[in-house]
Amino acid sequence: MAVALAPSPLLSSTGAVSPTPTRRRFTVAFKRQFLIEAARCTRPGELGALLRREGLYTSHLAQWRAAERRGELADDAPARRRGPVPTPIDPAVQRVAELERQLAAATARAERAEALVAVQKKVAALLEQLDADPAPPPSPTGARTRRR
Repeated sequence: MAVALAPSPLLSSTGAVSPTPTRRRFTVAFKRQFLIEAARCTRPGELGALLRREGLYTSHLAQWRAAERRGELADDAPARRRGPVPTPIDPAVQRVAELERQLAAATARAERAEALVAVQKKVAALLEQLDADPAPPPSPTGARTRRR
């Protein structure tokens, strides 16, 4: 069974539909103006026509009305940040973290000092061996002589 695939006009990028959709962002001024216009709608169907004309949904209107009641659309309202609300850091937790960092630094310094002492002991042992067993003087030609 053969199926013919016709070119779809919905998939072409020549139309008004963007190939990569982007989320619309509305300014506070636009939201306030839209709420004023929505409040003027008194006859049946006017509000729906306004929403269709602007390409909005009733959920936009409900969210913006709630934001207006909370005072978020006022001129002096601070911008609301998206995402989870940051929890304040407990000073005791901060102090514990600082002490742990200090302990880690002190431990690292102690380990370096112990390694240095171990190297110094090995060098001292090698020097003692060299003092106890002196090497024969080098030959005048520069060739190494064999020890017996």
